[in-house]
Amino acid sequence: MPRTGPAVRPASPSDLPALVELRLANAEAHLALDPDTYRLPQREAVIKHFTAVLGEEAGRNAVLVAEHCGQVLGMVEVLRLPEPPAHQILRPEPSAQIHTVVLSEARGRGVGSALLDAADRWASQHGIMNLSAGIHHQNADAVRFYRRHGYAPSGTSWLRQPAG
Repeated sequence: MPRTGPAVRPASPSDLPALVELRLANAEAHLALDPDTYRLPQREAVIKHFTAVLGEEAGRNAVLVAEHCGQVLGMVEVLRLPEPPAHQILRPEPSAQIHTVVLSEARGRGVGSALLDAADRWASQHGIMNLSAGIHHQNADAVRFYRRHGYAPSGTSWLRQPAG
Protein backbone atom coordinates (compact mmCIF):
# COMPACT_ATOMS: atom_id res chain seq x y z
CA MET A 1 0.00 0.00 0.00
CA PRO A 2 1.38 3.45 -0.82
CA ARG A 3 2.52 5.73 2.00
CA THR A 4 -0.39 8.06 1.31
CA GLY A 5 -2.78 5.38 2.55
CA PRO A 6 -5.78 3.82 0.92
CA ALA A 7 -8.28 5.67 -1.24
CA VAL A 8 -11.54 6.31 0.57
CA ARG A 9 -14.71 6.80 -1.43
CA PRO A 10 -18.48 6.42 -1.07
CA ALA A 11 -19.55 2.80 -1.39
CA SER A 12 -21.48 1.81 -4.49
CA PRO A 13 -23.80 -1.13 -5.19
CA SER A 14 -20.84 -3.00 -6.71
CA ASP A 15 -19.25 -2.99 -3.21
CA LEU A 16 -22.18 -4.91 -1.72
CA PRO A 17 -20.39 -8.31 -1.56
CA ALA A 18 -17.39 -6.77 0.23
CA LEU A 19 -19.63 -4.87 2.67
CA VAL A 20 -21.52 -8.05 3.53
CA GLU A 21 -18.30 -10.00 4.13
CA LEU A 22 -16.90 -7.21 6.31
CA ARG A 23 -20.07 -7.14 8.44
CA LEU A 24 -20.14 -10.91 8.87
CA ALA A 25 -16.43 -11.09 9.74
CA ASN A 26 -16.95 -8.30 12.28
CA ALA A 27 -19.85 -10.24 13.79
CA GLU A 28 -17.67 -13.34 14.16
CA ALA A 29 -15.01 -11.31 15.97
CA HIS A 30 -17.61 -9.82 18.32
CA LEU A 31 -19.14 -13.22 19.03
CA ALA A 32 -15.73 -14.29 20.32
CA LEU A 33 -15.74 -11.26 22.66
CA ASP A 34 -19.21 -11.75 24.11
CA PRO A 35 -21.61 -14.38 22.73
CA ASP A 36 -24.30 -13.25 25.21
CA THR A 37 -24.40 -9.79 23.59
CA TYR A 38 -23.61 -10.36 19.92
CA ARG A 39 -25.05 -12.52 17.18
CA LEU A 40 -24.24 -13.51 13.64
CA PRO A 41 -26.80 -11.72 11.48
CA GLN A 42 -28.39 -13.52 8.58
CA ARG A 43 -26.60 -12.77 5.30
CA GLU A 44 -29.92 -11.78 3.69
CA ALA A 45 -30.57 -9.19 6.42
CA VAL A 46 -27.12 -7.68 5.91
CA ILE A 47 -27.66 -7.51 2.14
CA LYS A 48 -31.03 -5.84 2.68
CA HIS A 49 -29.52 -3.29 5.09
CA PHE A 50 -26.68 -2.22 2.81
CA THR A 51 -28.93 -2.20 -0.25
CA ALA A 52 -31.30 0.17 1.56
CA VAL A 53 -28.56 2.48 2.87
CA LEU A 54 -26.83 2.66 -0.52
CA GLY A 55 -30.18 3.46 -2.16
CA GLU A 56 -31.13 6.28 0.22
CA GLU A 57 -31.20 9.93 -0.68
CA ALA A 58 -27.70 11.41 -0.72
CA GLY A 59 -26.66 12.88 2.61
CA ARG A 60 -28.98 10.90 4.87
CA ASN A 61 -26.39 8.27 5.87
CA ALA A 62 -23.06 7.22 4.44
CA VAL A 63 -21.11 4.07 3.77
CA LEU A 64 -17.51 4.80 2.84
CA VAL A 65 -14.96 2.21 1.76
CA ALA A 66 -11.18 2.18 1.82
CA GLU A 67 -9.57 0.40 -1.08
CA HIS A 68 -6.17 -0.29 -2.52
CA CYS A 69 -5.56 -1.79 -5.97
CA GLY A 70 -9.27 -2.44 -6.37
CA GLN A 71 -9.62 -4.41 -3.11
CA VAL A 72 -11.93 -3.10 -0.38
CA LEU A 73 -9.90 -3.14 2.84
CA GLY A 74 -12.47 -1.67 5.18
CA MET A 75 -15.60 0.40 5.58
CA VAL A 76 -17.22 2.90 7.86
CA GLU A 77 -20.94 3.53 8.18
CA VAL A 78 -22.18 6.91 9.37
CA LEU A 79 -25.78 6.39 10.45
CA ARG A 80 -27.83 9.35 11.67
CA LEU A 81 -29.49 8.98 15.03
CA PRO A 82 -33.04 10.21 15.56
CA GLU A 83 -33.42 13.48 17.42
CA PRO A 84 -34.93 13.26 20.89
CA PRO A 85 -38.69 13.76 20.97
CA ALA A 86 -39.93 17.26 21.82
CA HIS A 87 -41.17 16.09 25.23
CA GLN A 88 -37.69 15.01 26.38
CA ILE A 89 -35.10 17.27 27.99
CA LEU A 90 -32.15 16.51 25.70
CA ARG A 91 -31.26 19.24 23.22
CA PRO A 92 -31.63 18.16 19.62
CA GLU A 93 -28.18 18.03 18.03
CA PRO A 94 -27.63 16.21 14.74
CA SER A 95 -25.73 13.08 15.71
CA ALA A 96 -24.66 9.86 14.09
CA GLN A 97 -23.22 6.54 15.11
CA ILE A 98 -20.27 5.12 13.21
CA HIS A 99 -19.39 1.49 12.63
CA THR A 100 -15.86 0.84 11.37
CA VAL A 101 -14.54 -2.49 10.09
CA VAL A 102 -11.10 -3.18 8.64
CA LEU A 103 -9.91 -6.52 7.26
CA SER A 104 -7.63 -8.16 9.82
CA GLU A 105 -4.76 -8.33 7.32
CA ALA A 106 -5.04 -4.57 6.65
CA ARG A 107 -4.96 -3.42 10.29
CA GLY A 108 -2.08 -1.26 11.44
CA ARG A 109 -1.61 0.26 7.97
CA GLY A 110 -3.68 3.44 8.29
CA VAL A 111 -6.90 2.06 6.83
CA GLY A 112 -9.01 2.66 9.93
CA SER A 113 -7.56 6.13 10.40
CA ALA A 114 -8.32 7.04 6.79
CA LEU A 115 -11.89 5.80 7.23
CA LEU A 116 -12.43 7.78 10.45
CA ASP A 117 -10.99 10.93 8.85
CA ALA A 118 -13.33 10.54 5.88
CA ALA A 119 -16.32 9.87 8.17
CA ASP A 120 -15.46 13.00 10.14
CA ARG A 121 -15.31 15.12 6.97
CA TRP A 122 -18.58 13.64 5.69
CA ALA A 123 -20.33 14.28 9.01
CA SER A 124 -19.08 17.85 9.17
CA GLN A 125 -20.23 18.54 5.60
CA HIS A 126 -23.68 17.16 6.44
CA GLY A 127 -24.27 19.13 9.65
CA ILE A 128 -23.63 16.33 12.11
CA MET A 129 -22.36 17.70 15.40
CA ASN A 130 -21.61 14.48 17.31
CA LEU A 131 -20.24 11.10 16.28
CA SER A 132 -20.45 8.10 18.57
CA ALA A 133 -19.04 4.61 18.34
CA GLY A 134 -20.42 1.69 20.33
CA ILE A 135 -17.38 -0.23 21.52
CA HIS A 136 -17.39 -3.35 23.65
CA HIS A 137 -15.30 -2.75 26.76
CA GLN A 138 -13.34 -5.99 26.22
CA ASN A 139 -12.29 -4.95 22.71
CA ALA A 140 -9.02 -3.36 23.84
CA ASP A 141 -7.76 -2.74 20.30
CA ALA A 142 -10.92 -0.84 19.37
CA VAL A 143 -10.87 1.14 22.62
CA ARG A 144 -7.25 2.20 21.93
CA PHE A 145 -8.00 2.97 18.29
CA TYR A 146 -10.99 5.22 18.97
CA ARG A 147 -9.30 6.90 21.95
CA ARG A 148 -6.32 7.70 19.71
CA HIS A 149 -8.77 9.43 17.34
CA GLY A 150 -10.32 11.64 20.00
CA TYR A 151 -13.27 9.51 21.07
CA ALA A 152 -13.96 9.32 24.80
CA PRO A 153 -16.56 7.72 27.03
CA SER A 154 -19.78 9.72 27.18
CA GLY A 155 -22.37 8.98 29.79
CA THR A 156 -23.14 5.60 31.24
CA SER A 157 -25.73 3.07 30.19
CA TRP A 158 -27.31 1.13 32.99
CA LEU A 159 -28.98 -2.20 32.38
CA ARG A 160 -31.32 -4.32 34.41
CA GLN A 161 -33.40 -7.26 33.34
CA PRO A 162 -36.92 -7.10 34.73
CA ALA A 163 -37.78 -9.60 37.41
CA GLY A 164 -40.61 -11.85 36.47
